This record gives sequence, C-alpha cells and structure tokens, in this order.
Amino acid sequence: MTTIYDVAREAGVSISTVSLALNSPERVRPETLKRIMSAVDSLGFVPKSEAMARARRGTGRVGVIAPVTAFPTAFGLRLSGIFAGTKNENMDIVLFDHESAATSRLVSLPVTRRVDGLIIMSVPFDEAIERRLIHQNIPTVLLEIPHEGFSTVIVDHEGGGRDAGRLLVERGHSRFGYLGARQTHDYPSQSRLQLAGFASAIETAPDTRSIDYGFANAVEAGTELLSQPDRPTAILAHDDLLASGLLLAARQLGLAVPGDVAIVGFNDAHIAEPLGLTTVRQPFEESGRTAIRMLLERIANPDISPRDVTLRVSLIERDTT
Repeated sequence: MTTIYDVAREAGVSISTVSLALNSPERVRPETLKRIMSAVDSLGFVPKSEAMARARRGTGRVGVIAPVTAFPTAFGLRLSGIFAGTKNENMDIVLFDHESAATSRLVSLPVTRRVDGLIIMSVPFDEAIERRLIHQNIPTVLLEIPHEGFSTVIVDHEGGGRDAGRLLVERGHSRFGYLGARQTHDYPSQSRLQLAGFASAIETAPDTRSIDYGFANAVEAGTELLSQPDRPTAILAHDDLLASGLLLAARQLGLAVPGDVAIVGFNDAHIAEPLGLTTVRQPFEESGRTAIRMLLERIANPDISPRDVTLRVSLIERDTT
C-alpha cells in the first residue's frame, strides 16, 4: 500500500508538506502542489482515513465549488436551488467559495474524498484535474462548464443573447454595443456565449467592452461607450448589475433611455423590475435543483452514463427598450 512517505519521497518534499497539500492546498505554492499531486496520481495514493470513509460508503456531504462572493446574486440563487433539492435528503452542503481557494481545493478533493460528490459552477479546470476526478470516480456535475465526460447543466446564454439582439433589431437599431465581464480563463463563458448569440442576431460585431466585474467599472465603461460620436444606440450587458451601471452613465450624460439608447440586461435579478430593465431571465434556482438532482442520481448509481441538460431563458420586455 502506498503511504504518505512514498508520496513525499516521490515529490521531494516533507510529509508535513504532503499533508498540507491534501488538507489546505491553498497554503502550498502552486508548483509544489502540482508536483505533490502528480506523485499522488502516479502512485495511486489514498489517505488512510479517506480509504476508510470510502469503505463506509459515504461522508454525507456534497461539495459545491462556485464564485459566490464574486457573483452573489447569480450563484446565491443557484445555491438556493441546491438547498431546495436536498431538504428531504440527509446530506450536508459544503461550499468552496473564493475562486483561488476553490480551484486549489479542486486539486485535492478528488483524492481526499471528503465529499460524496461535487457540483462545480463556472470554475474551469485543467486536464490533470479532469483525469483525477475520473480516475478517483468521484460523482461530479458541472454547471455552466461544457465538458465531455461529465454530466452538465447548461443555461442557453447564446439563445438569450440572440433573443436580445433580435428585439433590438426589431426596434430599428443599427449601432450596437456589448458590455461583458473580463475573464481570466479561456473557456466558453457566459459572456462569450451571450456575445456570440447577440452578434449572430444583429449580423455585425458590436462595440464591445470587457471589464472587471463591478458597478463602478460598468459606469465608467458605459460613459466611454456613450460619449463617442458614433455611440451605440442599443447595448446588451452581461448581467443586470452591469446594465444598471449603463443606465447611470446614460443619465449622467443626459441621454434618454430608450429614446437615445436602449439597454438590455441579463438574469432578471431583483433589481431589474424596479429599474424597469428589459432583461433576459435565466432559471437560476432551477439550474441548482437540476444539478443536485443529477448528482444525487450519480451518487446512488455511479455507473450511469453522463448526460447534458440545457435550460431555456426568456426575454422580459420592460421600459429600457
């Protein structure tokens, strides 16, 4: 049986560093963590306590990895759906929130197996983690991350962007803008999918701004967009918070909405209706309920084939268009 001493020897570190990598991976330097986990994978190491837990068939916990703090409305509502889906189950939900900590936990969780399954929301991962999840046979459902080999729940962001674009074309607009959230990973994010659908509907490339997510940044980018001589007369925003920044920018510039510029948000969050914001409603809580239902099915029967579920969105027309 492979021991922690074998892993330490293979990785060229102390056993305490191996233990730290498995229990608090965010406290280990990335290059050291990568070396340790490579040793774990190659040696097939399973910590003794986790091996015993597997033999007992379950910890009674499900892990959820999601950037809740960064996007509290969207992921908070998805979490509500997960909690609703487990209210009659003897199951605890363990949340790994901040993205940097979440991704490092994703490195070790498949090995330590302190949860019976994982729901990973909008946190992309590399091939090493993919292999580890599959090799360790940990039931996993992905939400908003298309990935072969895993069960996935996808919201039709591309269709939502297309619906918004069609509405604005019908309103007679010909100069378009898009305000998106800057991303640090190269994957088909919600912003990219929205933009693809939007561009296909308006049949041109909109004037696009990608910003660090936040209201103040949206106001600044909106002011820049709307101060141009050939400014867009219609703008789609990544979500309703960014759309609210556009609304403030328009007001500060003395522009009428929708007379001078039409604005469409995405999500139909709580702020959308009082703002009179036209937006694309997405099924947040339904996506969480669907993900936990699929995960519980996989925990009960790990041999079932992965499946994909796509949830539809709907366009909600209000005053801003």
